[in-house]
Amino acid sequence: MSEAVEPVSARGLLKRYGNLVAVDHVDLTVERGDVFGYLGPNGAGKTTSLRMLLGLIRPTAGSVELFGRNPIEDGARALDGVAGFVEAPRFYPYLGGRRNLRLLADYDEPRTRGRIEEVLETVELRDRGDDRVGGYSHGMKQRLGIAASLLRSPRLLLLDEPTTGLDPAGMRDMRELVRRLSGEGITVLLSSHLLAEVEELCNRVAIIRRGKIVYEGELSELKARAGSSWRLRPSDLDRARTIALTVGVSDLSTADGELRFAASEDTVAALTIALGQARIGLTELRTEAASLEELFLDLTETDTSVEAAA
Repeated sequence: MSEAVEPVSARGLLKRYGNLVAVDHVDLTVERGDVFGYLGPNGAGKTTSLRMLLGLIRPTAGSVELFGRNPIEDGARALDGVAGFVEAPRFYPYLGGRRNLRLLADYDEPRTRGRIEEVLETVELRDRGDDRVGGYSHGMKQRLGIAASLLRSPRLLLLDEPTTGLDPAGMRDMRELVRRLSGEGITVLLSSHLLAEVEELCNRVAIIRRGKIVYEGELSELKARAGSSWRLRPSDLDRARTIALTVGVSDLSTADGELRFAASEDTVAALTIALGQARIGLTELRTEAASLEELFLDLTETDTSVEAAA
């Protein structure tokens, strides 16, 4: 397989349930080495998208290729080098973690049995491998799910909300595990509604709203695109407001003796010169970059739950 082929290439993915459109012509490209964040509110269409990517459900329209292979047309061959889980991983609760992995290895490829101890060590469950899974914490089950995925020595790992339901320590451990796997050369597609998780782990993101992609690209570019907001505290608020309008400041408001507005650096420079010429003093001028949370809410704040209805 050519190194130039992307791990994930989806074009025009559509999933319709009757009159309800759960995923609406989604395009996604995940490049080699990405930790790619698939971000959106609960019910926006993330899990339905992942199911189509893995061939678990058939798209109403559109196409998917994983390393150049279509999971609907090529079946199991398309999943060579691909692993992960959608929603929570499932295991036999009355068997130990190690025994569950042995069964999975036998169902998949018996040669993967030789990796059981290695993957248990990777997810830090080797000492608990013989304990019944029914007694595992939620975080341990999530880590066992990743261990099961790693049996296949994947080049692409798809994880659906891997930290949901974990306590802060469990979330920290899961994030460290994802970082470690990425450092070993595995491409990761991470579905999440947790902004801090995506900001901490991912280099590229796609944001989905009501089944549609509203942004795909570098996380740094998304932040830069939002620009900055400014706060200015003048000696004469009313006159300063009038001058700000004349130099082209937009989204202008006043509160607590401040002018608050969005503007380019050139516009802010022109404003400060104009204020100086009008002999209006400045006691404070500061910029505030938009946070990922603000960007996310701006792109998704009118979202409704289509996936839950489906």
